[in-house]
Amino acid sequence: MVASEATPFAKTGGLADVLGALPAALVEQGEEVAVVLPYYRSVKVPDARLVLEGQPLWIGPGRYTCSIFEVVRRGVRYFLVACDEFFGRPGIYGDAGGEYWDNDTRYAGLCHAALAVARHLFRPHIFHCHDWQTGLLPVYLRQFFSSDPTFFGIRTVFTIHNLGYQGRYPKKNLYWLGLPEWLFRSDLLEYYGEINLLKAGLVYSDALTTVSPTYAAEIQTPDQGFGLDGLLRARAGALTGILNGVDYSVWNPETDTAIAANYSATDLSGKQACKLDLLQHAGLPTERTEVPVIGIVSRLASQKGFDLLAQVAYDLVNWDIRMVILGSGESQYESLFRSLAEARPDKFSVRIAYDDKLAHRIEAGSDIFLMPSRYEPCGLNQMYSLRYGTVPIVHATGGLDDTIEAGTGFKFRPYTADAMLGALREALTRYWVDRERWNGMIREGMSRDFSWAASASPYIDLYRSLRS
Repeated sequence: MVASEATPFAKTGGLADVLGALPAALVEQGEEVAVVLPYYRSVKVPDARLVLEGQPLWIGPGRYTCSIFEVVRRGVRYFLVACDEFFGRPGIYGDAGGEYWDNDTRYAGLCHAALAVARHLFRPHIFHCHDWQTGLLPVYLRQFFSSDPTFFGIRTVFTIHNLGYQGRYPKKNLYWLGLPEWLFRSDLLEYYGEINLLKAGLVYSDALTTVSPTYAAEIQTPDQGFGLDGLLRARAGALTGILNGVDYSVWNPETDTAIAANYSATDLSGKQACKLDLLQHAGLPTERTEVPVIGIVSRLASQKGFDLLAQVAYDLVNWDIRMVILGSGESQYESLFRSLAEARPDKFSVRIAYDDKLAHRIEAGSDIFLMPSRYEPCGLNQMYSLRYGTVPIVHATGGLDDTIEAGTGFKFRPYTADAMLGALREALTRYWVDRERWNGMIREGMSRDFSWAASASPYIDLYRSLRS
């Protein structure tokens, strides 16, 4: 596997969670797995050992040098690519000034390094590439190494984690990426006058996957295809939707060390202690602990449904609820929630940050978890919420629609503020009026199994089909 991030090494989103859990699940089912990642400056792996030094990377007119370090986690061999010119920088994709201007070349370097790993350290049957940062690997493999015996028989899988992020760059960058100009065609890498690196992966890979069955269907429509729906419909026979899983060794209220008390579906008493702990930590009143707490852990962006919340936020001031929000993102939403917390500190608590421990506290201590995403390829927090006995309210899209049922949560459609408020009212009515049924939903949700063990099997079936 090749990716730009993976827990516990580097993380900005759900991609890292997948690369931190899926490889280990495959190993548990008998596969041999290696993951190639950048060795960012922020990554600290004291037990990593140097396994390849001074490896040249020829990218267009440029010659770069990298070293490869190896560390084993949960049976998975992680190869970390150290190259100061590409990865010896303060951030992952950018810094305070924005995204790095040469991210296309940086991740082309990662692709070349992965090919070097395959040549010298780990010869795979499958290259499994993730998101636009690795979209050039299948291109390089087919264009430059198709006659190289090292790579005979190797197949490629490309996974779309979010079609909205495509890696688009000017046509002139073909030269710097070492790609011939004839690839700049509408049926290959060209996209409205630019190079599209995600499209490169879609065109050149043997098989395509995305992270939920519903999302696989949605991205073949103009509404959610981001201009690539025609290509995806043309390649529908190669496209599979495989639901992401949850790492229950990390997200499990029975064993979680980040929460105030452990609990289970058969003994929910600890959840009340977690709720009190969350209220105290969030600076919210601890009187009337029966008042429902609504939790949100998210990137604060319109895609995540915050345009809907912005329309009704000041209406919620008058509701008998408390809300704990954790995340960062677009300044308009950060400002909105800060102003709500300042105006009504008895109802709203907002932390503009990434805080993994607080995320666990919110999942355990909330009664309701709100995920009103406009679109959501898979989503993980709704599955975390189910295991933590926190009833999800979601927009019926992508993986949210695949994982939440009438007996475990509340879904709304269409994508409007009124529909979202309707789902909130329905949930709150049930919470106050029919506590027995509410507790039944909690236990039903906690019984659902979205483990990676279940999700790994379809990947193994796919890999084997490519080799047959």
